[in-house]
Amino acid sequence: MSLLVVGLSHRSAPVSVLERAALVRETQARLAHDALAAEPATEAAVLATCNRIELYADVDKFHAGVAELSTLLARHSGVGLEELTPYLYVHYEDRAVHHLFSVACGLDSMVVGEGQILGQIKDALALGQELHTAGRLLNDLFQQALRVGKRAHSETGIDKAGQSLVTFGLEQLADGTPVTEWAADKRALVIGAGSMSSLAAATLARAGVAHIAVANRTLERAERLARILTEPGAPGAVTATAVEMTAVPAELPLADIVVSCTGATGLVLTADVIRAALAVRDGAALALLDLAMPRDIDAAVHRLEGARLVDIETLAEASADAPMAADVDQVRTIVSDEVAAFGAAQRAAHITPTVVALRTMAADVVAGEMARLNGRLPGLDDKQRAEITQTVRRVVDKLLHAPTVRVKELASTPGGAGYADALRELFDLDPQAVAAVSKADPQHGRPNTARESA
Repeated sequence: MSLLVVGLSHRSAPVSVLERAALVRETQARLAHDALAAEPATEAAVLATCNRIELYADVDKFHAGVAELSTLLARHSGVGLEELTPYLYVHYEDRAVHHLFSVACGLDSMVVGEGQILGQIKDALALGQELHTAGRLLNDLFQQALRVGKRAHSETGIDKAGQSLVTFGLEQLADGTPVTEWAADKRALVIGAGSMSSLAAATLARAGVAHIAVANRTLERAERLARILTEPGAPGAVTATAVEMTAVPAELPLADIVVSCTGATGLVLTADVIRAALAVRDGAALALLDLAMPRDIDAAVHRLEGARLVDIETLAEASADAPMAADVDQVRTIVSDEVAAFGAAQRAAHITPTVVALRTMAADVVAGEMARLNGRLPGLDDKQRAEITQTVRRVVDKLLHAPTVRVKELASTPGGAGYADALRELFDLDPQAVAAVSKADPQHGRPNTARESA
């Protein structure tokens, strides 16, 4: 396993850099494809959220891999490599596994313990599978990360250590007042209809807002979200309508709370648009929550009287002082245990093709010797021949059992990768035979690398 991750997040880079480096889905796809085309990488996947951009790859060479992945991140993000490099972090092999598992558990989130990241990891894996850039290693890694994250949330109180970005953002807007009291009977405007916007709409409904208007570039998606909000059993007792994006300026003066999270590359709400809405509201305050990266709402809105804007930068500053629950230590223990187990499983799986090739060679030797015996003793009947064959096979199996079991155990330990090489040398195994077993990958039922499956 030669897992490498190169990325930047709210912990390593200022929001201004993250905003400029943000990747839309189409760019994420091109980045993954280009990483796979690069010489050091055999698999690639991109994890891009509102506060992190990470490129995962299975690489042949560490230094060449770091250089290539860093260059690709700079090229596709549009931020020059020289400017981007100081904000990049690099994790390799077990440290890379530890990083992703920590991310999946919410330990690396802006708001500790938030569960939104699990959906984003799932989306990253789905994209890698769709593009055929994620092979055996990254499929195993991301699927295990999802399981570890779910385990952390089910076995500990990490959820209580923080809230989702939506809840945390609304708490910042409420400024000490309980959100349910602050939001009760207000009108809200949600701009966007993706996963984060849907979460925001549901949270607002639970908080007690009276009406939610949903605006989206595709009206059909806005209508679908509005229907979901008013279905029987939906949270809260809210009415909801869908509007075109062109109707947003007219909706703003009617709203008390605005939440925006779109995939737009430019501003959705300018300071002039907000200023005009405030003028119509005749002094009534307007609360705005911007969860987009890059930002949807002009930062100049911070300076407008009557407007209260909370954006990713504001949340980053506020979350720095957020208390961490005691359960965080328990989650860290879970992560450490899972990293060790994952590494052991990967190392053990690495030697499996060699063991299979060894047993295949032994079976061929038995078959060859039995064929020669048949030529020398043609008088043997079927029963005698079968008994001799079974006896020879038992002897071979018993001779191979202890060393193959032991070599798997040794290979699963840190630094155990060399045992596969030793086994191939000792038994003079054909490298092509081992490679053929590895490509077939009977354990996973798919090719060994993303390149072979593409």
